[in-house]
Amino acid sequence: SSSLRNYLSALGLIKRSEEDAVAEQYRQRLAIRTPSVDLEAGKLSGGNQQKVMLSKWLNTRPQLLILDEPTRGIDVGAKAEVHQIIGELAAQGLGIILISSDLPEVLAMSDRILVMREGRQMGIFDGAQASQETVMTAAMGQAAGVNV
Repeated sequence: SSSLRNYLSALGLIKRSEEDAVAEQYRQRLAIRTPSVDLEAGKLSGGNQQKVMLSKWLNTRPQLLILDEPTRGIDVGAKAEVHQIIGELAAQGLGIILISSDLPEVLAMSDRILVMREGRQMGIFDGAQASQETVMTAAMGQAAGVNV
């Protein structure tokens, strides 16, 4: 397992002082609770581990993030923090594809919802107009949805 600093350093080719500054920046930006940026990520809570992994990818300055079950297995408080971070990133213009089996999460976080079943597209919904019923109907195998 690696520390926040190790996840953020590019093959160890940057100066330790720069590693410290970048690691501290992400620790504060994502509210990663750790006594030290050198503590192994595996020793952190599940929510903080998710934030460390998110910091790793954000440090690459992507235009698009694909997040697969980003809140699975973390507590309610950490889940809310991850949702807040995702919302802030989207508001800053970062493209986000959220893959989740947590329907309330999908409904709360999505502008558009694509429902897949066994590799087939079952429906596309406008996030503001989607409901649990319409999404579940599509997920159960009944093609539905409105192309956006």
